[in-house]
Amino acid sequence: MKAHDWIAVLDFGSQYSQLIARRIREQQVYCEILRHDTTADTLRARAPKGVILSGGPASATAAGAPDCDAALFDLGLPVLGICYGMQLMAAKLGGRVAPGAKREYGRAAITVIEQNRLFNDLPAELTVWMSHGDQVGQLPSGFRALANTPSCPVTAMADPERGFYGLQFHPEVAHTAHGTDILRRYLFDVCGCAGDWTMSQFIAENVEAIRERVGNDHVLCGLSGGVDSSIAAALIHRAIGDQLHCVFVDNGLLRHGEAEQVEHTFGEHFGMDLRVARAQDLFLDRLAGVLDPEQKRKIIGGTFIEVFTEHARAIGPMKFLAQGTLYPDVIESRSPIGGPSVTIKSHHNVGGLPDDLAFELLEPLRELFKDEVRVLGRELGVPDEIVDRQPFPGPGLAVRILGEVTRERVALLQEADLRVQEEIAKLPTYRDIWQAFAVLLPVQTVGVMGDERTYEHVAAVRAVQSLDGMTADWFRLPYDTLGAISNRIINEVRGINRVVYDISSKPPATIEWE
Repeated sequence: MKAHDWIAVLDFGSQYSQLIARRIREQQVYCEILRHDTTADTLRARAPKGVILSGGPASATAAGAPDCDAALFDLGLPVLGICYGMQLMAAKLGGRVAPGAKREYGRAAITVIEQNRLFNDLPAELTVWMSHGDQVGQLPSGFRALANTPSCPVTAMADPERGFYGLQFHPEVAHTAHGTDILRRYLFDVCGCAGDWTMSQFIAENVEAIRERVGNDHVLCGLSGGVDSSIAAALIHRAIGDQLHCVFVDNGLLRHGEAEQVEHTFGEHFGMDLRVARAQDLFLDRLAGVLDPEQKRKIIGGTFIEVFTEHARAIGPMKFLAQGTLYPDVIESRSPIGGPSVTIKSHHNVGGLPDDLAFELLEPLRELFKDEVRVLGRELGVPDEIVDRQPFPGPGLAVRILGEVTRERVALLQEADLRVQEEIAKLPTYRDIWQAFAVLLPVQTVGVMGDERTYEHVAAVRAVQSLDGMTADWFRLPYDTLGAISNRIINEVRGINRVVYDISSKPPATIEWE
């Protein structure tokens, strides 16, 4: 594969680390997020064009704070420190970091006192996004201040001879005016990146790499109908054609018409070898009487593995198992800062297959973010209705039916959810919504239809906006849209007589209700 210019982002635990990477890739420059303690020798061997030190929640002066290899400043590479990264750079190079007289959180106005490479041709006054209590009190030798605020005398610093730059604010967030311009100046004027990392090149290079790795062997793919597995299958199919074998498990807990759409798209449109496991009755029978959400997930996960394994063995021996692993999954599994984690709720995938079905994993999307995967899908010719599909939980509608999962309640929720999807699709802001769906609550309420009293189910509508699903805010759906959704569900879905709207954010709530 062709070697592209790339930028290393060392992660010190910032909530914005992935956003830094996304902003860089938007400039057609490849980057990777690495642990904060990645050694200088590792960086030297991989030869990035530059290094970015991310922000982080710690204080650079605190004992045990995340540190970096001091030798990375001797590699001759440009280094950009952001927030904590700037303070750490100052401390490592002989400056002094101390608590500021005033903390700065949120929007702030900075004054550019020297344009330099980062601020060239930008306004002298900029609105930026701050999030710090400490500040650089004394510059390291060779540095000079580029910008300030009344309470922070060094909001940007530079040692241009060595290519070292620091920003106390966050250029990667949308609230910082000209933040993208500042990052572009670092990437192109300071680091000299070519900006040649495009999705068409990604396809060509990965098709070649998949062919070379797979050779004459065969690949098994668990196709869910979601964005990630669908586009992974499309990319692998372009590379190896009939050597790809897909198994789609219809668990009876899918959205309205989803199973038929998957069969049409991948079986007929792409001409893939698609095996459909029709296991609705098995899943629903095993869920009968189960109320606990974690038990539901375990039953669905175990049954999925059982059904998938049975169909995989029927196809014959295969060397590779394809998965739609994305770059955020890789980052999170690496635990950049370390420490214990808490299980909020369990998930299932084909990673739970038994040991006697030994595979090598094939994960062609592991370098990409979700928005990049959608761009890839369009270039591969995957239909928009799949490319733009919102994230869907592995256990399906079972975690959107609070209480017992029955055939009748699944059918009721499928119909309610269909009305939600149809109405939000009419919005010009449709693509700003990360997820929107209906939830069936385990309560019934009194209503009146015509002259008759009703006692029927309640549906909740949930819509959120998010970048990666890790955090989310509730989406402000227009009142007219909410009214249309409520009217259609109540009038068209027999069995629901009340609709409510969920206005909680994540955290403290989760996106899904179970």
